[in-house]
Amino acid sequence: MNLDKSKKRIAKKVKAGFKGYPLINIIYQGDSADIAQQVVVEFVFEEGAEAQQEVFKSTADARQDEVIQTALIKIIDRADAKTVTESESLVVV
Repeated sequence: MNLDKSKKRIAKKVKAGFKGYPLINIIYQGDSADIAQQVVVEFVFEEGAEAQQEVFKSTADARQDEVIQTALIKIIDRADAKTVTESESLVVV
């Protein structure tokens, strides 16, 4: 799947708002506010459950990495996530 298509599908899910559980939260992190070097994907199966995390790392900007963005779509689809949230800004770590 190409990068633009992946980003549009993720944005559409995020824009839909809270629809229930399971919930996927996407957090972009990096050493500076310009480049996201990793993506943390949190999966919450039901309210009050502990979040499971998976981390994807990239040498370039993960937000522009086609492989990572396609993997995010696959995770969302396979988890049958009702709600997808995304950090509005890059978290500097």
